[in-house]
Amino acid sequence: MSDSQVRTVVGLEVHVQLLTATKLFCGCPTTFGKPPNSQTCPVCCGMPGVLPVLNRRAFELGLKAALAVNGDIARFTKWDRKHYFYPDLPKNYQISQYDLPFCVGGDIRIPLEGGGEKAVRLVRIHLEEDAGKNTHSDTGGDSLVDLNRAGTPLLEIVTEPDMSSPDEAGAFLETVRTMMRDLDISDCEMQEGSLRCDANINVHVETDGKVFKTPIVEVKNLNSIKMVERAIAHEAQRQYEQWKKDGKVLGQVPKQTRGWDDAKGQTRIQREKEEVADYRYFPEPDLVPVVVEDAWIDAVRKEVGESSSERAARYQEAYGLSKYSAETLVAKGKAGVQYFEALRELGVEPKAAANWILNDLYAHAVGRIKAVDDLPTPPARLAALIGMVKENKLNLNDAREKVMPKMIASGEAADVIAKRLGLEVVVDTGAIDGVVDEVIRDMAAAAADYRAGKEKALGSLVGQVMKRSKGKFPPALVNEALMRKLKG
Repeated sequence: MSDSQVRTVVGLEVHVQLLTATKLFCGCPTTFGKPPNSQTCPVCCGMPGVLPVLNRRAFELGLKAALAVNGDIARFTKWDRKHYFYPDLPKNYQISQYDLPFCVGGDIRIPLEGGGEKAVRLVRIHLEEDAGKNTHSDTGGDSLVDLNRAGTPLLEIVTEPDMSSPDEAGAFLETVRTMMRDLDISDCEMQEGSLRCDANINVHVETDGKVFKTPIVEVKNLNSIKMVERAIAHEAQRQYEQWKKDGKVLGQVPKQTRGWDDAKGQTRIQREKEEVADYRYFPEPDLVPVVVEDAWIDAVRKEVGESSSERAARYQEAYGLSKYSAETLVAKGKAGVQYFEALRELGVEPKAAANWILNDLYAHAVGRIKAVDDLPTPPARLAALIGMVKENKLNLNDAREKVMPKMIASGEAADVIAKRLGLEVVVDTGAIDGVVDEVIRDMAAAAADYRAGKEKALGSLVGQVMKRSKGKFPPALVNEALMRKLKG
């Protein structure tokens, strides 16, 4: 599609599961992966006569998110019943917020590919309970219902249609994920359902001085950020091709909900999208409204602290990290940031600390990284390895390719491994000078080339010295000795 003629328009509805120990309106745990229907009670199963009670911590986590995006926090907010009839919704309604959400407005700033950033405006943020999970047989027959998730607290973030490409939508979700993890609002593990996204997509076609807007489609079943990007790209193209066939525009046909089939790389229609009236909202009679006082907001504000963008900017200014390194390090979440700070406290230079974390440490990481202890080796052990390289006791390549993997696998200290493998560097300048003299004598032509101004000739001389020393001389000292003798 040509950007000059066709513009993709995207708005997102992002659901974030809050990091609470219990559900939104009852005391059932929110632990992931437990046996089906083992974390339920009469409240979250919707039994007659039960009364919900608000989880205060869930509301406070919502307030943290609102403060982080500079949204307007409502001092008075209430709960509503949103009706629909699916097997995974035992009450046949969901407790949500309709006309008085606790947060309105705000924005989230995302990085752009060509540099700079873009503010994606938010319509609202509200709290609601999750539904259960349906599991359908591929061969037909019975469907299974697991109500462990029913009642789990969700934060729904609704954006304006401010994104105009799959990349921008991906950047938005990456930014949200980093923000939520930094603030301990959510772990945002998409594979566990704690970060979910529905995308509202249409295209604006400009031709003959007129703009035609295709009907908006909501796309569901998006289980990863890359999947969101692929679905948006496909759906925008599909809508454009459909418009070329029938010319139908926004308002002429009902809105659709379509599901994403990642294996086939296409969307398929699920149903016509419900309108607000179809949900028959009315105030939840079993829950009192929430009054948010300034003192409560001030207490939550103390928990928010430094934002991701502020931290990345500080790392660039205070430590001289590149924009890419600072933003990538911060995007790793709290574990990566805390590991970086630990290395700094152990005396590792900031640039070296960031490089080792991003280029080496995470390359060996497996599984979920939620805390420093989930990373493959403690900060003190990596700091010792980095120190050996800095002090010319170990070559960089040996440190990365030989010592670090064994250090992670065995838990031994770097110096013990280096000694056992015979990798300790010889820092004896007399020994270095002796081998350098031999190489200059044996490679007289290369030495003459360097003296004649052919600087590339130095590389072959360095390589020969390292070969004869079996890699035990520090490259920096070899270079220094060669240049001193060749220019002397």
